[in-house]
Amino acid sequence: MLELATPLQIGGGGFLYWAILFFVLAIVAAAVGARGVAGISMEIARIFVLIFIVLAIVALLL
Repeated sequence: MLELATPLQIGGGGFLYWAILFFVLAIVAAAVGARGVAGISMEIARIFVLIFIVLAIVALLL
């Protein structure tokens, strides 16, 4: 049987995966004491979460 993918399933949720990965990297970097890396990683994670939320809202509206 052919299953149609919804817009959220296309790409496998890449933005959320990368956001979680950068968040974990930021936590590890903060624990080690690399504050610069932690800050940059948290900023990248925040951007990916925002992109994910925007795309999820657009997909739900379509």
